[in-house]
Amino acid sequence: MRATASDSQPASDQRKCAIRFIVCLGIVSMFADITYEGARSVIGPFLHDLGASAAQVGIVAGIGEMLAASLRLFSGRLADRTRAYWTITIVGYGVNLIAVPALAFAGHWWVAALLVALERTGKSIRGPARDVLLSEATATVGHGWGFGLHAALDQTGAVIGPLLVAVTVAKSHAFGPAFLGLVVPAAAAVAALLVARAWFPAQGATAPQQVEQTHFPGIFWIYVAASGILACGFADFALLSYHFQNTGVVGPSMIPLLYSGAMAVNAITAPLFGRLFDRFGLVMLSIGTLISMLSLPLGFLGGPTAVMAGVACWATGIGAQDAVLRSGIAQVVSMNKRGSAFGAFNGVYGIMWFVGSAIMGVLYDRSVIALVTFGLTLQLIAAAAFFWLRGRLRAE
Repeated sequence: MRATASDSQPASDQRKCAIRFIVCLGIVSMFADITYEGARSVIGPFLHDLGASAAQVGIVAGIGEMLAASLRLFSGRLADRTRAYWTITIVGYGVNLIAVPALAFAGHWWVAALLVALERTGKSIRGPARDVLLSEATATVGHGWGFGLHAALDQTGAVIGPLLVAVTVAKSHAFGPAFLGLVVPAAAAVAALLVARAWFPAQGATAPQQVEQTHFPGIFWIYVAASGILACGFADFALLSYHFQNTGVVGPSMIPLLYSGAMAVNAITAPLFGRLFDRFGLVMLSIGTLISMLSLPLGFLGGPTAVMAGVACWATGIGAQDAVLRSGIAQVVSMNKRGSAFGAFNGVYGIMWFVGSAIMGVLYDRSVIALVTFGLTLQLIAAAAFFWLRGRLRAE
């Protein structure tokens, strides 16, 4: 079965084949998300119990995201040069199989931090190569819809993972057994990827015929800069959950349930924003950003009800980013440069996420009001930048 459609195939067959491939990779991501999103849902309180401060949690979360994104600069270029998209993707998912279950044996917060960094490194290895494979298929069905569909399946795992962790934590009253149990979905992700590779051997073997770029268009770098500002002002859930644990606004066993609910909202909003992006363009990312910024005052300053609303706003913003950010890149960068483009984009995004997480962690220890003001300001700037870019991106 071929995932890349030939010119002789009817358009309906091309679309069906593309959707099957997107769903197949979505199932792989679902198992992977059960693993690392399940772990991520309790990383904040886990580090708290190991003796980490809020600043250290913010730095750990930021470094993890920086590695997950900045190393894509190199893995993206490697993918473009070698076109070994499948091999690179398989190696990246394999790292997940090692790093997450090993958290069960971390006796100090810095050991846990190293394992978080290792898991994020695996994500950075696989990200650009997988996104190039996906973008080849989403070109047939619409980039927004295709990436949104993949994100919805991806986030289905992000719903299941925290629920499994919540059940285990409630039974054992410890985080270690929950991490150890995540070895099963981690192994399933690798197995599902190998099956996908066997079913779609032609996907990524040859680039579609199109104009090949020798350099990135100028609009790409403006888009990347706006995305970096958004990342800098976006609070990581690790810091939010640290605040929940630190203040006792919700109980420890409730935190992974909140995260699971957030991923359910994400799974619904990602394909919705993807569809709307294909129709209305980049303005949808501005709207998603305006919604997500409400998570700061609600999550850090409110009571239990406000916290739940804040987490829902946070998840809506993530859904908009999952569907739209990669789609915008696929619109303006040709296949021959797309691995490097995804890598460069994620590199800037990750570095700025690290800077923002570190600053927010430091601000939390001094003034929660300052933290909220910092995040709101940057997200407002990002929303305005995406609104300004909406026509220019479509024209490009």
